Amino acid sequence: MGLKDWPSAGFPGTAVNPETLLPEVVDEDQCAAALEISNDAADHVFVLLARGLTAEAAEMAADARLLDPESIRLQVLDAEVLRATRHFDRAERVLKSLLPTVADSSLEAWIRHQLGKVYFSNGNYAAAAKCFSTALEERVASGADASAIYSSTVSLQRALDLADRE
Repeated sequence: MGLKDWPSAGFPGTAVNPETLLPEVVDEDQCAAALEISNDAADHVFVLLARGLTAEAAEMAADARLLDPESIRLQVLDAEVLRATRHFDRAERVLKSLLPTVADSSLEAWIRHQLGKVYFSNGNYAAAAKCFSTALEERVASGADASAIYSSTVSLQRALDLADRE
């Protein structure tokens, strides 16, 4: 799968690596330009994670959460920091605790997809596939953006491929 086939990671200049299912900066100029005009701390945390700068992302996320403790996006980014630092159980708890808050909203599929990434990173490919499948079904049923559906499709296929090898 060539770089042009990588799913969008949701921020300009970033994409999801179809092998690792993690976001990466793939166009530094585009990403930097978008960051220059963004006033959203979550965007900056996301890009730090996509660049592999986990400690910096954790610090910025903590500061941002002090200003906006109820932000779902920042809570998900906290879980991403936990996943990146291999605190899988804690990341799972954060995401599962958000599910009742976002039930029956467009955010539910996103949270389930993020939970699938936690399972995937921890090597639990069957659980990851189940989360990605549910996220995909919810995204299709709600008429979600094509890039979100594509991301869930790629993630589901990768998790199923790895689950079959076990």
